[in-house]
Amino acid sequence: MSKRLSLREWLEQHTILAAPELTRQEGHGTVRCLACANRCLIPEGQTGICRVRANRDGALRVPGGYVAALHVDPIEKKPFFHAYPGRDALSFGMVGCDFTCGFCQNWVSSQVLRDDSAATYPRTCAPDEIVSLALARGAPVVVSTYNEPLITTDWAIQIFEPAKQAGIVCGYVSNGNATPEALDYIRPHVDLYKVDLKTFNARHYRDLGGELSNILAAIERIKALGFWLEIVTLVVPDYNDSEEELRSIAKFIAALSTDIPWHVTAFHPNYKMSGKRRTGAAELDRAYAAGNDAGLKFVYEGNVPGRVPERENTRCPACGATLIRRHGFYITENRMNGGNCPDCAAAIPGMWETTPPRMDRRGEIGKRTPLS
Repeated sequence: MSKRLSLREWLEQHTILAAPELTRQEGHGTVRCLACANRCLIPEGQTGICRVRANRDGALRVPGGYVAALHVDPIEKKPFFHAYPGRDALSFGMVGCDFTCGFCQNWVSSQVLRDDSAATYPRTCAPDEIVSLALARGAPVVVSTYNEPLITTDWAIQIFEPAKQAGIVCGYVSNGNATPEALDYIRPHVDLYKVDLKTFNARHYRDLGGELSNILAAIERIKALGFWLEIVTLVVPDYNDSEEELRSIAKFIAALSTDIPWHVTAFHPNYKMSGKRRTGAAELDRAYAAGNDAGLKFVYEGNVPGRVPERENTRCPACGATLIRRHGFYITENRMNGGNCPDCAAAIPGMWETTPPRMDRRGEIGKRTPLS
């Protein structure tokens, strides 16, 4: 990035026209953005709530041609536990978000246009460069993550089109604040979709910048469209950890499908909640019990590697056999027979390889490899 330009100025030089499917002319020079459920009506010269999708001369300009983060991550870190276990995912991100979560784990990029204490250093990048990196690193999956992928969908699809042609599976790690138009647009290119279901409290969602009803409707559509869906709830003490709220989340997921994996993960003090205590075992256990009681077959406790060993593992819901043993993001044993239990042959929902890695060979637990 040129030192003579501010970040905002640099970003304004790295835009592309929005996909026609994600914008609509509304007259008098205004445009309607359809990328997220905020459906911002944007006058000339202004941006949407995300601050990165802008009306320029009556056309919607959106982020393109750069990355703010590019790493090889264990796919378990996304987290996807039922897709390509033991493999790497090439993960890329840009800047901006349509939410303003005080507990954001990636706030230095997602909130950089709102918060002067955040800093990120994007660089130009071509779609083919990302695909080539994935192939060179042997990563069978490419994921849009770190910031909210819905608001940079137009650029992600330019990456996913050649990635799919190269046999790479593509995924979103998202807040789930999606429109039907956006989900229909990405479905031919995206197979994996992780949603952060942050709370079941409508007021809390409004404080974050969204509507609970929109998130739930999007999750239902993601499932109906046939994405492989996994759901994460970051369990934050005294925020969303009540037994009533956790049971409400679990019942909602189970009503869609008891096959959907639900990750209940521990909050670590961060960003605007740096003074809040960490999630304890009692809160995670309460969430785990809520999922089991609702009939969910796959509930995982996370962000506490090694402290909940049996609850990081994948077990066969038919015979109880342990199929995949984990230590955090690290696979210590994978007994899966393709998509089936090796003991009773029960089909296990997910996206599985015929001959997966039987144990992790990526080295240090949870290691993330940056790409220069």
